[in-house]
Amino acid sequence: MIDVFGSVRGLLKLDIVCIDNNIFRLHYKITVIMLVIFSLIVTTHQYVGDPIDCLVVGVPTHIMNSYCWTHSTLIVDRKVRGRIGKYAVQPGVGPYLEGQDVVNYQKYYQWVCFVLFFQAVCFYIPRYVWKTFEGGRIRVLVSDLNDVMVDKERKSNSINQLVEYFTVNLHMHNLYAIWFFTCEVLNFVNVVGQMLFLNYFFEDEFRTYGLDAFRFVVMDPKERGDPMSRIFPKVTKCTFEKYGTSGTIQKFDGLCLLPLNVVNEKIYVFLWFWFLFIAVVSGFNLVYRTAVVISSKFRLLLLRKESHLSPWNELITINEKFKIGDWFILYQIGKNCEPGIFKDLVTNLANSFKWTDV
Repeated sequence: MIDVFGSVRGLLKLDIVCIDNNIFRLHYKITVIMLVIFSLIVTTHQYVGDPIDCLVVGVPTHIMNSYCWTHSTLIVDRKVRGRIGKYAVQPGVGPYLEGQDVVNYQKYYQWVCFVLFFQAVCFYIPRYVWKTFEGGRIRVLVSDLNDVMVDKERKSNSINQLVEYFTVNLHMHNLYAIWFFTCEVLNFVNVVGQMLFLNYFFEDEFRTYGLDAFRFVVMDPKERGDPMSRIFPKVTKCTFEKYGTSGTIQKFDGLCLLPLNVVNEKIYVFLWFWFLFIAVVSGFNLVYRTAVVISSKFRLLLLRKESHLSPWNELITINEKFKIGDWFILYQIGKNCEPGIFKDLVTNLANSFKWTDV
């Protein structure tokens, strides 16, 4: 567990060299950290604390607890929506008629801690793919350029090396940009896929879970069923069957308390809104990225924003000479350079291309 916390702490560190963007970091930093922490919280309560307590006459408590936890508990669907204190003592708890009432058997709460960790891994995969392919290229290219105290000679040498690099490798960076854009698409596909997966995992109850929970909390809770109790009931029923002394099957109907679900329901209400937020933000980012790919003028405006100290004519010269991959490399370098140093780099690049055209 200490090693896991150490890994999470490592994600909190700010990268010296930025090779992605803020939206990318929402996926592999913020979301991964939250999911790992949630997984550790649930795991602690599940395997260190007491996840279930059952009350039944005729069966030892420890046997009933183990049986109901490993098999399943149940709630009666019509009792979830009934008013508490009038139609049911607890949401989903009450008598039911077999074959007539809808009964929901639930045991997926055993897997919540594993699912949370699995989701954290999935959110980190695009980052792992991009970091593997990127291979530290930007770190090498911006060496000595992200230090404002670097001496003039070293700065001049680094800028000249970068100009030579772009001259020799002009129009050879498109694959680099395509990989990054693909990983951005993977981020969007992953978060949408995670939402669909959770809806399947919670038996089609997650689709409107956050919105239903918000309405339940804000509006009069007495007039509507608790949506959180449908997925994560705090009190459930459990039926234990065994042979009696005469060889007949005896049924023991017990009442079980699931304190762990108090934590689970809050976690997934938050995740519902968080996944929706990053899905929307990532969708807008893909629209932005599409504009970057198809519009040379838009790339010029972004380059101007990154190098606001540079004259327009120099930026236009570079933008006309560069393809999307070259532009992306230069834009990434600009995010990791001091503004004054980046201005000198742009000037040298523009002059180099002018002399080449002559």
